[in-house]
Amino acid sequence: MENRKITRLGREVSVVGLGCWQLGADWGEVDENDALGVLHAAADNGVTFFDTADVYGDGRSERLVGRFLAERGDVFVATKMGRRVEQVPENYVAANFREWNDRSRRNLGVDTLDLVQLHCPPTPVYSSDAVYDALDEMVAEGRIKAYGVSVETCEEALTALARPNVASVQIILNCLRLKPLERVLPAAAEAGAGIIARVPLASGLLSGRYTAETTFAANDHRNFNRHGEAFDVGETFSGVPYEVGLEAVSRLRGLVPAGQTLAQFALRWIIDQPGVSTVIPGARNAAQATANSAAAALPPLSEEALAGVRETYDDLVRPLVHDRW
Repeated sequence: MENRKITRLGREVSVVGLGCWQLGADWGEVDENDALGVLHAAADNGVTFFDTADVYGDGRSERLVGRFLAERGDVFVATKMGRRVEQVPENYVAANFREWNDRSRRNLGVDTLDLVQLHCPPTPVYSSDAVYDALDEMVAEGRIKAYGVSVETCEEALTALARPNVASVQIILNCLRLKPLERVLPAAAEAGAGIIARVPLASGLLSGRYTAETTFAANDHRNFNRHGEAFDVGETFSGVPYEVGLEAVSRLRGLVPAGQTLAQFALRWIIDQPGVSTVIPGARNAAQATANSAAAALPPLSEEALAGVRETYDDLVRPLVHDRW
C-alpha cells in the first residue's frame, strides 16, 4: 500500500482509505459483523485511513470504528461534525463544537481525535474567523490533533484552504466529477493540505454493477435522495442523472485494462491525480474492501485512458454538473 504525507497533518496516510458512511446508515442494512469484517479487511490490506462522521447512523458508524480501534489500535480516524443540528451558521459555535466533540470521543473511545472535519456546513461558515478560532482552541486543549473541512463546492474548498491550520479538504472527485482538478488540487498541494477524495465510485455507479433495472432499498440514499430530497444531490451519483451515469459507465468500460475491474480503474484514476492524498471508497463486505485496496498496487493509467475519461466527462457530464459544484 502506497502512503502519502499530508504536510499540515505531519503524517502519512494510505492512498486508499475506507469511507465508513455505509456502516452507519443510508445505504441499506449492513450487519454489525459484516461492518467489522470490512474494517478488518481494509486494515489487513494496508489501509490506515478511516473516515466516519458523528451523524452516520446517529453514531453507529463511529461506535463500530471505535470497537475496531480497540482491537487494532494504530490507524488514523477522521470524523466529522456539524450535521446534527439545523443547518444555519449560528449553530457553528464553540459550545456546540465541544458537545459534538465529546460525543465523538465517547463513540470512538479516544481522548483525542486524529482529525475532525466540518461536515459540509452552510457556505458562510467557511469564512468565519470565530469558527477557526474555536477549532484552534480545541487543538490547544488536546481535544483534537487537527481539523479540516468537507465541502460541496470548489469555492468552499478554496476559501478554507486560505486558512493556515486547515489540514485537509474532503471533496467529491471521481471520473464523473473533474472540476476539483482545475484549482482545488493545485491549491491544496501548494498549501501542504491533504485532499481526501470522497464519493470515488459515484455512489456505486462506477462499480459497473448497476443497470436501468437496478432498484435500491427505501432506506438507501440512492433511492430517497436521487433528486436531492434529503441533502445535496451531488452526494448521490455525484449529481449526475442516473441514466447519463449509466451511459458514461458504458463508455468507460472500454478503457479498463485487462485484469482490472471498472471500480479499480476508477480508484486508480483518482490516485493518479496530482495532489490527492487518499481516496475513501466504501465497502459493504470484506471482499469489496480487499478489491478496493488492490487499486493502490495497480500501475498508473495510460495517457490514452486518462484522455478517454476526460472525453467521456466533456461529452456527457460536464454540461450537467461542472458549474454546479
